[in-house]
Amino acid sequence: FLCCRAAIRSMLESSVSGRIVNVTARAGLDLRRGSGMVAYAASKAAVAAMTVAMAEELKGKGILVNAVAPSTLDTPATRADMPAADFGKWVSLEAAAEAIAYLASPANLAMSGTLVPLYGRA
Repeated sequence: FLCCRAAIRSMLESSVSGRIVNVTARAGLDLRRGSGMVAYAASKAAVAAMTVAMAEELKGKGILVNAVAPSTLDTPATRADMPAADFGKWVSLEAAAEAIAYLASPANLAMSGTLVPLYGRA
């Protein structure tokens, strides 16, 4: 929230359009998945709600706010934590980066308040 607030203030003060891309997670959108994840799911759901609320508040001000919501990201740390998992179902870092880059780019002319699911084959 604090980073978004600072970015929004700066954009509004300088009268420039801009893009904000938050990162939530599948657990924040699909609240019935998994157990023992109450704090994690609640925090990610809060990021999703904040994203949509910010997009609504900033309508017409040239600032687009979106979020990506990946399932499991394929990183060395994740592989080490879950060695028996099917890594092929996970979201690659490159795929996540491409989605974020588009949402942050000038090519994104109108998408705001969108929570983009990045679930791979999971």
